[in-house]
Amino acid sequence: MAKENLPSKESTSVTYETATGEIPFNMTNDYMFRAVLQKNNRVLRGLIKALLHLSEDDIKEVRITNPIILGESIDSKQMWLDVNVILNNFIIINLEMQVANLFNWRNRSVSYICRSYDNLNRGGKYKDAKPVIHIGFLDFSLEGAEPEFYATYKLANVKTGQIYSDNVTLCVVDLNKTELATDEDKKYGIDKWAKLFKAKTWEAVKMLAEEDVYINEASKTIYELCADFEVKKRCWEREEFEDYAERLAESETRLAESETKLAESEARLADALTQKDEALEQLEQAEKYRKWAIAHGYKED
Repeated sequence: MAKENLPSKESTSVTYETATGEIPFNMTNDYMFRAVLQKNNRVLRGLIKALLHLSEDDIKEVRITNPIILGESIDSKQMWLDVNVILNNFIIINLEMQVANLFNWRNRSVSYICRSYDNLNRGGKYKDAKPVIHIGFLDFSLEGAEPEFYATYKLANVKTGQIYSDNVTLCVVDLNKTELATDEDKKYGIDKWAKLFKAKTWEAVKMLAEEDVYINEASKTIYELCADFEVKKRCWEREEFEDYAERLAESETRLAESETKLAESEARLADALTQKDEALEQLEQAEKYRKWAIAHGYKED
């Protein structure tokens, strides 16, 4: 991203109600995603309610356990922007927005959920381990996966499909597959949240806000944060880093493919050289036999 695209401190008389045009940073920016959920607990509550198919009464308390100081300078390479949440002081939920395809999501999400599940204090009983849900919002599709908008994975018996444990759940929301949302997804408005995250204009945001009170809260919070220079700067830094990380991952993938092709070429060359050696050895044996035959009075055909 070019230097001239850095956010400016210019003041404006525009309000949320009169805002039009492009949004500086929407919620696919992982810093904006975290900032909105941390700044407005009602938005966090509404998102969890939708994703887990809960009623308002099901949620007694939902809080972020790894808050950051919004707007404070961060080291983009070290900052973890996944949102760790505890629901009703019992269920651990990890929310993560990922735009760049770094070709490691499966391993990354499994690593995250394993760390979160290891939540017992020293001497604690295994039966007291808190269930963990990891939910990833991806702006790309997983390689090799069947097209699906909201996928849920659990530990299960590969033969019978019987669930081994309900304590570990992995979910993936493909932000580019809202057209595949099921009736149940739509019932809880998960497709509307995905559209909000991807919305690029205030007009699109406000249209979605008319349909859901929680999304209305989120829309206004996005506007407030986009008016905060320090928050915008952090969002810009994250886009810079994500762009760098994606280009690096693509380069590493191309390098790995080149190394694989080189290894295959070397293997073919080694096989060809082996065949050549075998052919030369056969020629040498044939020549020895010819000379022996001549020496013993046999005529050549």
